[in-house]
Amino acid sequence: MASKAKKSVADPRRARLDELRAQQKASERKRTMLIVGIAAVVGLLIIGLAAFPLYQQWQEGNRPVADFGVSAAAANCGEVIDDPATGANDHVGPGTATPDVTTIEYATAPPSSGQHFGVSSGFARNFYTRDDTPPVENLVHNLEHGATIVWYDDAVSDEEVDELEGLANRITADAPKFIVAAWSSERGDFPEGSIAMSHWSDAPEGSAEGTPGTGHRQYCEQVSGEAINEFVVEFPYTDSPEPNAG
Repeated sequence: MASKAKKSVADPRRARLDELRAQQKASERKRTMLIVGIAAVVGLLIIGLAAFPLYQQWQEGNRPVADFGVSAAAANCGEVIDDPATGANDHVGPGTATPDVTTIEYATAPPSSGQHFGVSSGFARNFYTRDDTPPVENLVHNLEHGATIVWYDDAVSDEEVDELEGLANRITADAPKFIVAAWSSERGDFPEGSIAMSHWSDAPEGSAEGTPGTGHRQYCEQVSGEAINEFVVEFPYTDSPEPNAG
């Protein structure tokens, strides 16, 4: 009878211990699942943060050119101005026979052709900020090599500059010699608008020897991917005096 009494006392204890162990195991399972869940969320966030810039870059690269800035009509662009081109292969400044020349006075703001430094800025970059734009004299050499340059003056907002940077990255696939650069009022004021486009075209094929080419300028009051693209299409890099030069 005594052994039965002991057994009846032990059973509830064992049952309680089993219950506590089961609760502990369930709690540990929940904690493990919570840790795994948090780790998964953190992992997804890290992946998402890493992928987001790539997605933005892909999205910007596939954004229609006309979506940058305002429409051509809203940009209120003037007519294209044609200038008689001058300065073909006329190099001055560092590395030339006239190394002391540090500034060239151009007849228009911005220039669409003209005497220039002996070295271009190259085409490794297609966008320059207000702080790192190369000298105008180098960029005119880029014009001779086929560049279409979009210049923005001090009145252009930071938001519009961002649009120009995005456009520069997007349009380069269609216009491999496309550059956006800042223009300083110290070099002259744009006659109208705050955005200017310039391009240097060679004389038409079949022209008499010595026939000058033509510089082209157009001004807009606002950034317009549509208007800029129309200018690029009308004046491709291939019509420049030295389209194959870098």
